Amino acid sequence: MPARAHEPSLVCPGCGSTFSGDARFCPDCHLPLVLAPSLGDAEPGGEAVSERHRRARKVKPQLSEGELVKVAWARNQPEAEFIQGLLLEEGVPSMVRRSAGFDVPDFMAAGPRDILVPASGADVAREVLLQSDLAGAEPSGGIVAPRRLLAGLLIALALGALVIWLISLAVR
Repeated sequence: MPARAHEPSLVCPGCGSTFSGDARFCPDCHLPLVLAPSLGDAEPGGEAVSERHRRARKVKPQLSEGELVKVAWARNQPEAEFIQGLLLEEGVPSMVRRSAGFDVPDFMAAGPRDILVPASGADVAREVLLQSDLAGAEPSGGIVAPRRLLAGLLIALALGALVIWLISLAVR
């Protein structure tokens, strides 16, 4: 399609075909289209624009549809960004949000994060995380089985009573 004079022309990064501003994906390659570089102008933002385009080209459109689904958990922001990078390499777009119930504004990178992906990419994301041994990495420090907790409390109470009885015998 020929591009109009006032619309920016878009180029497929895979095959190099040119499209008008109405198209979003190349019909042949199924890749997101990027702005064609103009001859006299440098791209505003330079590196940031090219980085955004590079990341957008990795996303597979068929994996970016549907509601967001939680597929992983990370201990902190850097770990969440690492998981996002793994998913992006497989074409799965993802989003990070703070886990519910944790808010420490003084430590913005601290605290648990949920990794969310579109429903169509959830199976692929889980497979990637299983292959990298990151699946099921739920927090283990906070949840204790009720029976174990009760048994531990009863044992501690019995040991405390035994220590008090032995001290009372020694004092006599």
